[in-house]
Amino acid sequence: MQYTGSQYIGEYVDGRMEGKAEYILPTETRYVGEMKDGMFHGKGTLYFPNGSRYDSTWEKGLSLKGNYTFADGLKYDDKHWHYCDSYDRRFYTEICYGLKPSGISQLTNMDPPRKIPVGNYDCGDGFYNPITRIVRDYRGRFLRNADDDEHEWIIKACRKGWDEIVGHRPKL
Repeated sequence: MQYTGSQYIGEYVDGRMEGKAEYILPTETRYVGEMKDGMFHGKGTLYFPNGSRYDSTWEKGLSLKGNYTFADGLKYDDKHWHYCDSYDRRFYTEICYGLKPSGISQLTNMDPPRKIPVGNYDCGDGFYNPITRIVRDYRGRFLRNADDDEHEWIIKACRKGWDEIVGHRPKL
C-alpha cells in the first residue's frame, strides 16, 4: 500500500485482501464492501469526496449492476434520464423545492452558488485560474493542469468570478 498511497482496513485470507473491508484510494475515494482475492467482489459502495456515491454488485473488480447518487440526492437513471434535458431545464433543487420568484436567478444546482475567487472560473469540480492554468478543488487542493482544449472550454462555458458589463459591442 505504501507504493500506491492507498489504505486497506479489513480482513485477509492467505495474505490477500478478502472479506468485509474499507479501501481508501489516494484521491480520498473510499470503497466499503466485500473483497475477494484483492478485488472488489460482492456488494459494495464507492464514496466520492464530493459527496456522491456508487452502490454496486461487483465481480472480480468490475461493476455488474450499480446505481449512482449525486451529492444532492439525485439518483442517476440510465433508462429514463430527464434531468436538465431539452424539455425540463430546471436544476434538481428547483425540481425538489420549486422555482425562485421572477428576477431571482438560480445559476447552479447549489443555492446559493459557490463564491468564485476573482479572476477564476468554476469548472464544476473546482476553480480554474486561467493565468496559471491550474484547476484546484473547492478546498484549494491541486487537481490538474488544464490542457488547451479544457482551457478553451472553461473560458467559453463556465461561470466567472467577476462581473462584466454586457450589451452591444460595436465591431471595430
